[in-house]
Amino acid sequence: AERIPVSAVPTENLLQFSEPLAAISIPHLCPDTRLKLAGNALSVHAYPNEFGGFVYVGAPEYQVPTEPDLAEIFALATRARIVWLKFDSDAGIVEGLPLYGDAADEDEEDLP
Repeated sequence: AERIPVSAVPTENLLQFSEPLAAISIPHLCPDTRLKLAGNALSVHAYPNEFGGFVYVGAPEYQVPTEPDLAEIFALATRARIVWLKFDSDAGIVEGLPLYGDAADEDEEDLP
C-alpha cells in the first residue's frame, strides 16, 4: 500500500479517537489525595507528572474513586461527559468545587 503524506490525512481520522478533557486546579484535591496522585497510588487510573497529573474518569464512569474529594469531582465530570481530568497548579478554579489548602497550611491553622 502506498503511503499518503500526513498533510493529506483528514483530521476526522484522528478526531474520531478524541476524548473530552478538563484541566482543573490541583487545590480541588485535598493534600492526602494530591500525595496519592504524586505517588501513583490513587484508587483509579492516574498518570502523575511534576505539576499534578491526568486521571481517567471514563465514559461511562469507569470506576468510583475511594477518595471522597475525587469521587465528588468524578460525579461532576461524569455529568459533564468529561473522560479525563488534568490536575495542574496553573489550571482554572471550578466555581462550586471545594478548594483545599496545603498540608503545611492546615498544620499552621492548628497552632495557638
